[in-house]
Amino acid sequence: MREVVDGVFEVAIGYVHVHLVVTDDGVVLVDTGLPGRSGKIGQALHGIRRTIGDVRTVLLTHHHADHTGGLAEVRRRSGARVVAHQADVPFVTGAERVVLRHPVVKVVSFFLGTPEPAPVDDVVTTDGYSPLPGFTALHTPGHTAGHLSFLLDRAGGVLFAGDAAAGRRGGRIGGAPKMVSADLDQQRESVARLAALDFEHAVFGHGGAVSGRAADRFREYAAG
Repeated sequence: MREVVDGVFEVAIGYVHVHLVVTDDGVVLVDTGLPGRSGKIGQALHGIRRTIGDVRTVLLTHHHADHTGGLAEVRRRSGARVVAHQADVPFVTGAERVVLRHPVVKVVSFFLGTPEPAPVDDVVTTDGYSPLPGFTALHTPGHTAGHLSFLLDRAGGVLFAGDAAAGRRGGRIGGAPKMVSADLDQQRESVARLAALDFEHAVFGHGGAVSGRAADRFREYAAG
């Protein structure tokens, strides 16, 4: 576990990151990691002297299994409010089934398992919505139709990019694997939009956090 800025923690669960944000009203959890691994979230919370009962809100960047795998268990144990974009809600709740087309993704999904469906309490329908004080939800489609990034007003701005982009070595920014993105043109447009914002830090579902003028790294990636 790594503290990126004061009260924002990057937690590795296998190959994916979830993020804990300590607020005055408890803990905000950004994504919930792989199916069957929610115990890792409990361990991370214990490491910062918190418990699963302190989680008040879960912000979902998108519906993919490696980001929603622990959602049902976390919500059951904490009573946390779940926030997701309207376009991804049916896949989170189980109203629609995810159709996997790429053969590699099908194989990986078989070994990962399927997330248990969970209710969504706060459905995001407008861009720039504030799900709780200090957070802004940005609709950044491409990886999925309802992909959200979240901008936290803390320490010069912390961007939770989800899978709109990925961290690379040397503080660089890269893209999510093409085989798991729904619309690559939309994803490029979303990266360009994020590059136009101002934030000091960025964290990702995959790859390490970038601290110090992270927006500049997005601009370099978007320009490339």
